[in-house]
Amino acid sequence: MVTGDGGPAPVRPVAVLVGPPGAGKTTVGAVLAELLGVGLHDTDRAIEQATGRSVSDIFLDDGEALFRKLEREEVARALGAHDGVLALGGGAVLDAETAAALAGHVVVFLDVSIADAAKRIGFDRSRPLLAVNPRASWVTMMNARRPVYERLASHRVDTAGRSPEDVAAEVLRLVRAGVP
Repeated sequence: MVTGDGGPAPVRPVAVLVGPPGAGKTTVGAVLAELLGVGLHDTDRAIEQATGRSVSDIFLDDGEALFRKLEREEVARALGAHDGVLALGGGAVLDAETAAALAGHVVVFLDVSIADAAKRIGFDRSRPLLAVNPRASWVTMMNARRPVYERLASHRVDTAGRSPEDVAAEVLRLVRAGVP
C-alpha cells in the first residue's frame, strides 16, 4: 500500500488487545489472528525471546522498573512494525508513553471477572505481581487498572463464561466495523 505522498503506508496492528492477567489476550489473540489471516505478536513473549528469560525472572532478578522499560520499548517497536494482532502485557497500558502511543489504534479491552481469571491462570507463582495473596492482589490491581483500560479502549468485550472463539468472533465484528 502506498500513501498519498508516494511513500509506503505505515504498518499498524489490526487490533491491540489489552486487559488484566487471565483475560485471554494471547489465547483470543491467536484465534483472532487466525480468523484474520495475520500474525499474533505477544509483547511478553517477545521480551522473553529477546532476553532469553521469563517475565517472572526479569521481575524477580532485575525489578519491575527494568521490565517496564523493556515492555515500553517492545510495545513501541511492535506498534510500528506489526500488521497483525498485538497482545500487550496486562500492565503495559500504565506507562504514559505506551498509553499515548495507543492513540488512534483499534484497542480492545478484554474484560474478565476474578472468577474467570482464576480458572484461566490459576494464580500461580509465574505471575510476579500476584505472588502474594493472588486473589486480593488481582482485585486491587484490576481496580487500579480498569479506568486506564476503559479510557484507552476503542471497544470493551466481556469474556465472562465465553470461549476464546466466541470472544474472537466478537472482536472480529468490531474490527471489521472499522471504528477505531
